[in-house]
Amino acid sequence: MRELLPFDLKALEIFLAVCEEGAMAGAARRLGLTQPAVSQAVAELEGRMGVALFDRAVRPLGLTSAGGVLRQKASALLSEARQIVPALKETEHGRLPLVRAGLVDSLSRALAAPLAGRLAALAEEVSILSGLTASHASALLSRQLDLLVGVDELADIEGLERFPLLTEPYVLLLPAGEGAPQRVEELARLCARLPLVRFSARSKTGIEIERHLRRLKLDLPRRLEFDTPHGVTATVAAGEGIAVTTPLCIFEAGVALDRLACAPLPGAAFSRSLTLIARRQELGRLPREVAAFCRETLAEEVVPALRGALPWLGESFGVPA
Repeated sequence: MRELLPFDLKALEIFLAVCEEGAMAGAARRLGLTQPAVSQAVAELEGRMGVALFDRAVRPLGLTSAGGVLRQKASALLSEARQIVPALKETEHGRLPLVRAGLVDSLSRALAAPLAGRLAALAEEVSILSGLTASHASALLSRQLDLLVGVDELADIEGLERFPLLTEPYVLLLPAGEGAPQRVEELARLCARLPLVRFSARSKTGIEIERHLRRLKLDLPRRLEFDTPHGVTATVAAGEGIAVTTPLCIFEAGVALDRLACAPLPGAAFSRSLTLIARRQELGRLPREVAAFCRETLAEEVVPALRGALPWLGESFGVPA
């Protein structure tokens, strides 16, 4: 059986008025109530909580230790409650008070600025955090974020809505002038000369790449790994190794493509999908509209540029229809 709260907001408002006035009579005058009504409300509050809130042996009334704790908590709670109506009125006018979005690292260059501009038209305050999908997934579930844009790590979690943004293949990245291997055996021999530069196992991309290498029966030594697309791509461009990555990760790094060679990954192809995720029915149409905006931005600004540089990508790289 669910336990009922031992107070309501009106009781907390009366309690705080007594704290500030130092007397039941003063609180009654401030609130337009009778003194007996105030005294009864305080007595009922103490009875429900099972603790004394005021030291009635002193004048003006003093707070007990428990009363001091309640005063701090009640002030914060009432402050939050008073913001509800203004927030609802803002929503009626089409604007939310705050929207917080988590953006996977590989989309920061492509979407951070456009997404910020779009959300700023929909909310009074906007917060966009870049980083690993795993940390954003945890923040979404704990209500520290309202939107997540990244790889879906929450497929088994109910109560969420999802909007696909883009699908892209994993590809092989090499230093400029390096010939691309055509078979898995050739890739293994190449890695004996140029080590595989890895994405950290802290990232969803790193985990998926390691799984695929195991499927290909490739057991490659660990020498270099990075959390960010830029670290991986810049290291390959410097001739220090090769990498399994994605077109968006290459784009995110901002490294000149003439310093790199890119080719299809030998063996079975595999890909990843990027998705916008939100808690179901909490933000109305906003997640759907923001997802449509992200798809449009990627389709107009990013997909043509990468298909032009890597024409062999074809339809394996793009936004859903």
